[in-house]
Amino acid sequence: MAGAAMHTSTDLFNLKKPNIWKKPPHRASVSCCLGSSGGDISRKRKLPILLFDVMDTIVRDPFYHDVPAFFGMPMKELLECKHPMAWIEFEKGLIDEEELSRKFFIDERDFDLEGLKECMRSGYSYLDGMQELLQSLAAHNLEIHAFTNYPIWYNIIEDKLKLSAYLSWTFCSCNAGKRKPDPEFYLEVVGHLGVEPCDCIFIDDRPANVNCAIEIGMGGLCFENAVSLAKDLTHLGINVSVPRI
Repeated sequence: MAGAAMHTSTDLFNLKKPNIWKKPPHRASVSCCLGSSGGDISRKRKLPILLFDVMDTIVRDPFYHDVPAFFGMPMKELLECKHPMAWIEFEKGLIDEEELSRKFFIDERDFDLEGLKECMRSGYSYLDGMQELLQSLAAHNLEIHAFTNYPIWYNIIEDKLKLSAYLSWTFCSCNAGKRKPDPEFYLEVVGHLGVEPCDCIFIDDRPANVNCAIEIGMGGLCFENAVSLAKDLTHLGINVSVPRI
């Protein structure tokens, strides 16, 4: 169940494409001044701001490896049995856990929801090198936000992995009522941050989500692994240590 997991079979099996990145337009300074309520300049904001997808970018997605076994069926059968919209609605915060448990399967069969949550919790882990990379980015005092398609269960990820040590869970689809790659979601992110799109770099494992970021003027990086991401960030002027995997 990635940020875009448990959707249609087409969505789930999109093949990864070669890394895509675009450097934002040149800016004269890497920081901008933010005024206090009295109008005085109070601090400088370091740019660019980093926006991270979470599932399969920072955190291993249990859906692909663990959930089919939990239900005792192969992935193909699971995709055929599950409701095509229930998880999407859950990600957008349109339904709660109780409604998800009722609608998860097309035939509305009962299943152990708490067991599924524990299966997910057990499967969450940092992708190789990503915790080290986030530590390096945080040490550079960069502003980092999650920009992810995920339901309220992101709290389970936080409880286990403590991502908030490195980033803010600012932009989750379950709170916004929107999912990537809806352009309105991206524009709301920029508006909330109070910066220009070119002041942001967005990292995601799905090319369609990265392309949307680029189309509105953000820098975009298509995630492959922690080592390649560190190198790509360096190309964009953010010098971080390349993690050892």
